[in-house]
Amino acid sequence: MPGTSDGWSLVKRTNLNGPSDPTLALPVVGDDAADAAPRTPAAGGTTPEGRRSRRSRALVVTAAAAALVLGGGSAAYAHAHKDVTLDVDGDQVALGTFAGSVDALLEDRGVTVGDRDTVSASGALRDGQTVVVRHARQITVAFDGEQRTVWSTALTADEALDALADRGHRVTLVASRSLDGGRVAVPLDLEIDGSARVLVDGTTKPVPAGATTVAQALDALGVTLDELDRVTVRARSEGGVEVVVNRIERTEVRRAQTIAFDTRRKADSSLYTGTTKVVTEGKAGKRAITFEVTTVDGTVTRKEKIDAEVVRKPVDQVVAVGTKDRPAPKPSSSPASSSSSGSAVKKAKGSTDDLNWAALAQCESGGNPRIVSSNGLYHGLYQFSVGTWRAVGGSGLPSQASAAEQTARAKTLYERSGAGQWPVCGSRLFS
Repeated sequence: MPGTSDGWSLVKRTNLNGPSDPTLALPVVGDDAADAAPRTPAAGGTTPEGRRSRRSRALVVTAAAAALVLGGGSAAYAHAHKDVTLDVDGDQVALGTFAGSVDALLEDRGVTVGDRDTVSASGALRDGQTVVVRHARQITVAFDGEQRTVWSTALTADEALDALADRGHRVTLVASRSLDGGRVAVPLDLEIDGSARVLVDGTTKPVPAGATTVAQALDALGVTLDELDRVTVRARSEGGVEVVVNRIERTEVRRAQTIAFDTRRKADSSLYTGTTKVVTEGKAGKRAITFEVTTVDGTVTRKEKIDAEVVRKPVDQVVAVGTKDRPAPKPSSSPASSSSSGSAVKKAKGSTDDLNWAALAQCESGGNPRIVSSNGLYHGLYQFSVGTWRAVGGSGLPSQASAAEQTARAKTLYERSGAGQWPVCGSRLFS
């Protein structure tokens, strides 16, 4: 019979240094004869061979016990037999055993222990001892909103959250999703321990009695989940836990976007230097952009562009720029005295006043002193370019000047270059 130096055990585990205090045990699930009976290993089943094997072991134990009694070894028999409690993931059973070590007890009961699992004791098995085994499970946890997968030996949501909260993060347990009988379920296997409530669709509902898992709580409250909905479990400041259901929707939204046209300038020998003419009017294009919009409980949390399509291409504006030299001014027919010269200047100025500047402005800009061309190059009543405006003494933008100043600058330009500065509308001056 194996003793305290039971080195032949095949039970594998790495963490055998946990507390062995019997107070760690949870309430006993059952203590009837069925609980006390040895468990059949999960993979083995009950076969005729298995029954013969157990019967053979029973005969050996009986023979050994008889030998001890016949040989006066009743004290040794009593020492070899132990009454212990085995707690595996909260399921407790009180049993009698001749196992000499914790490893031997676990092997006899068919309990396997992995690298991440914990066992509360190791070494020799003592009478009256409680052995606690906790199997680790993978759970999805959000640390300050960032999800990751961790291993936990906790049995309840309270226990898991308490253990993880010690790390100084805002922690929630993220439920996984699976299909169960054609419906959406939440197979979060950590039970809810203590008071719990569900936050869903703007309301708070207490978890009905008897609901011990998240899935059961949602089912009992009639909460249905859509494909994208998120379920988390978090600790409450006043104790207990709450299950939070976030309604998540993703929709595609199309938006129209204007595509600005470009302006191309080309030389034109038929126009005088310093003059321009729009040959082809520019036209803006149009682009359709598709976004994927994610909302959580009605609030937009993400907007991502997933497609862009040009619906109408822009048309470039083509502007002709004059390169033709202006003719030299004709000399006066006779020398003029200073007084006649002054009269000529006065007459010249008077001639500009006699021109139909209102008709020119109406043709160029519709009479709007603040208008700017679609390409941003021409401004105000007489559609000055910025360069021409400054050449006649203007400052800033022509469209920012008063109508009177724009007209005065236009007269100056006419006196310098004539009506050719307005190749399309210049003839209106003489109407």
